[in-house]
Amino acid sequence: MTTLIYAGRPPYRTTATAAGDDLWLASDELAAATGWKLEPQGLCQGDRCVRIPHGHEHELVRETQRQGSRLVNVAALARLLEQPMLRDDAHGVWYVGDAAPARRAATRSLQAPDFTLPDLDGRLHSLADYRGKKVFLVSWASW
Repeated sequence: MTTLIYAGRPPYRTTATAAGDDLWLASDELAAATGWKLEPQGLCQGDRCVRIPHGHEHELVRETQRQGSRLVNVAALARLLEQPMLRDDAHGVWYVGDAAPARRAATRSLQAPDFTLPDLDGRLHSLADYRGKKVFLVSWASW
């Protein structure tokens, strides 16, 4: 089993197959895992479609033995969309971040992305609850 975390979506457990730097996911799982769908015009997410570059179809889509089933290379899609990608082979986890234009827009806004964390008493606090107020964030890591 592989866990795919795609651009802020919840973790998705799948039987996707890793092959080197590629992650092949069944097209019928693609929408649930990433929000993208394989359509005749290319890969689509909502009203946004990305055409598969001519001559590179085999890098993004493969036919399978099962009739009507195809595999989509999520890693190749991430590279095409300029999305950062990390993987942990030991634990079978792949992470795909937001595309470069979305990251640039967030940086220009100077607004931290929303997140929710518990305090020492277990009460949840979201950064959005403090919009318009000055917030001092402290983080620490042991590595």
